Amino acid sequence: METAIDLGHRSGGEDSESAEYRQQPQNLEAEQALLGAILVNNEACDRVSSFLQPGHFFEAVHARIYEAASTLIRAGKLASPVTLKSYFESDETLNEIGGPVYLARLAAAATTIINAEEYGRAIHELAQRRRLISIGSDIVNDAFDTPVDTTARDLIETAEQSLYEIAETGRYGQGFQPFGTALTEAIDMAAAAYQRDGGLSGISTGLKDIDDKMGGLQASDLVILAARPAMGKTTLATNIAYNVAAKYRADHNPDGTVKVVDGGVVAFFSLEMSAEQLATRIISEQSGVSSEKIRRGKIDEAEFHKIVEVSQTLQSLPLYIDATGGLTISQVAARARRLKRQRGLGLLVVDYIQLLAGSSRRASEGRVQEITEITTSLKALAKELNVPILALSQLSRQVESRDDKRPQLADLRESGSIEQDADVVMFIYREEYYLSRKEPRAGTPEHFEWQEEMERATGITDVIIGKQRHGPTGTIQLQFDANLTRFSNLITEDYLPERFE
Repeated sequence: METAIDLGHRSGGEDSESAEYRQQPQNLEAEQALLGAILVNNEACDRVSSFLQPGHFFEAVHARIYEAASTLIRAGKLASPVTLKSYFESDETLNEIGGPVYLARLAAAATTIINAEEYGRAIHELAQRRRLISIGSDIVNDAFDTPVDTTARDLIETAEQSLYEIAETGRYGQGFQPFGTALTEAIDMAAAAYQRDGGLSGISTGLKDIDDKMGGLQASDLVILAARPAMGKTTLATNIAYNVAAKYRADHNPDGTVKVVDGGVVAFFSLEMSAEQLATRIISEQSGVSSEKIRRGKIDEAEFHKIVEVSQTLQSLPLYIDATGGLTISQVAARARRLKRQRGLGLLVVDYIQLLAGSSRRASEGRVQEITEITTSLKALAKELNVPILALSQLSRQVESRDDKRPQLADLRESGSIEQDADVVMFIYREEYYLSRKEPRAGTPEHFEWQEEMERATGITDVIIGKQRHGPTGTIQLQFDANLTRFSNLITEDYLPERFE
């Protein structure tokens, strides 16, 4: 059998000139043994194809042989030295080590396919180590020769992204699992919902009607909250983020792991508002002091003491705000992963999608392609971190041109990708906002009708669930207090105690 030594003159084998350099991790014998096993018994390919790619082979010729054999096997054809011969007759690199005869020699010296998976794992492991070496070299080179517009933080995030990609390789590509395993996970979820307050399978939003409709925020779901400006997107997202963080309770196990009992740690990416503005909204909501009065300093001593008291309570809130503007989707992913690793993570909020940037390659293809990359990446991140992601989105102006201004799925900007990738799409609609801009002249019959409509609509907000993969659609009504920037459950007859005449 052709040995790794025979390939040394092309694959970086040590000689008098290169002995002073360290060779990259490799095992040519394992590559040859695996290829030989595949050529003798094509079932060996099935044992490694779920995790082993051509790029994992150190020897380029071996990568091409593996790719060609895999292609034939996937097509239901036989991969053998005879069938592969025509693919490699003109391969100059293979001709250097014996041409198509090399294929026959691989098969002749093949070992049993029982060890095929072990050989595949060894090849994969060494490829991972070579990738680590490459990333390390890139970090060193980039640090030495950094562009003017690149900061050290940018380099750290790029390196972290690359390292995390290696760590997560194969995590979601483990092939089939027995139905019993999936069944156990489903029963565990149902048991957790049964034991949790309110009987929710997901994290409670703190708003009863939304929880009843959705079962809470489900792990790995991408939830889109969309509306026209001034409808209260950020307010509702902030309220939900606060409610989740405020309910956070966790048990610390003896082995050092943490089991979240209720609520969750929240990461809030605020690309539009500053951290201080978000904090002001939460303080206003909890203290009952108007956010406008807080911003302008028009508060009395009693209100000031109330604000201080609330602020002290909020100090330990597990709510983390990143108000960096112009973030890319890869930076959001890297920072979310870091927070989950360091503090844990139960909910991720992005305010809002249209302010995120995709990769430069997608950006050059147009905004629609860039948004597609962003929403696809957010959905993948939700699955990877196993947390719900609440992403806010603007609606197109076509809403304003209709008589009925209730949002629809078609109103989503770049709706194809957002609607397709989202598990849940919610819209906010406040009739009060539109009525206030259509006030007729005072004293006219129309004005009296308008006043009646305003009284009916004041403080009422419709949350329209336009799409939900695992539940019903429909409309929920919430109470909205603009002064306190707060949404709350709408008190209806159903919630009032029984009255006796």
